[in-house]
Amino acid sequence: MKKSTVLLVEDHPIFSKGLAQLIDAQADFTVVGEARNGSEALAMLVEKKPDLAIVDLNLGDEDGLEIIHSMKIRFPKLAILVLSMYDEHYYAERALKAGAGGYVMKDEATNKVIDAIKTVISGKIWLSESEKEHLLNHNDGKINLAPNTEGNCKDLINELSNRQLQVFSMIGKGFGTIEIASKLNLSTKTIDAHKEHIKQKLHCNSSQELRQLAIEWNTH
Repeated sequence: MKKSTVLLVEDHPIFSKGLAQLIDAQADFTVVGEARNGSEALAMLVEKKPDLAIVDLNLGDEDGLEIIHSMKIRFPKLAILVLSMYDEHYYAERALKAGAGGYVMKDEATNKVIDAIKTVISGKIWLSESEKEHLLNHNDGKINLAPNTEGNCKDLINELSNRQLQVFSMIGKGFGTIEIASKLNLSTKTIDAHKEHIKQKLHCNSSQELRQLAIEWNTH
């Protein structure tokens, strides 16, 4: 029986090697490549033609969501699963809209990760039960990927770019400018610029008001 082929897009080598070993131990899958960034991923997609790409959203100074979008445009039949440390509540819907077929967090049990791989490669959507419930369109029982128009605050936050949402979420988790810059491999000047743009988009008059809104949003 032919094994389904998998490409890993992950910039942490140790985690990538561990994930590759987990997948290769399965009877139905084999890892054919490990990319560290978007350009490597696209090159390997051309060379290896995998059935599935597993993509981390945090890829240094690159935006994982943009990489997913580029991959899906060039390889529309490619199945894509996001495996990330970022909270599913904030990023799952954006990942699906970018072209992913599922979202699973890195702290999930290994059997959940394997289940997610099997589900997405079969053409179905994988999300946690709580996130499925959050995204269900109650009118027809399908996952609703149309822009959300429920509530003014949610509307405004939906206007943030993917990078701005990353920064906003990290502010709500208590990270300061230096910590955010370090985690995203960006300069503090760039983070400060993002903060100013976020304040404008969310109509916050001060950094304290922005911080409070971010904290409330993180606990939503």
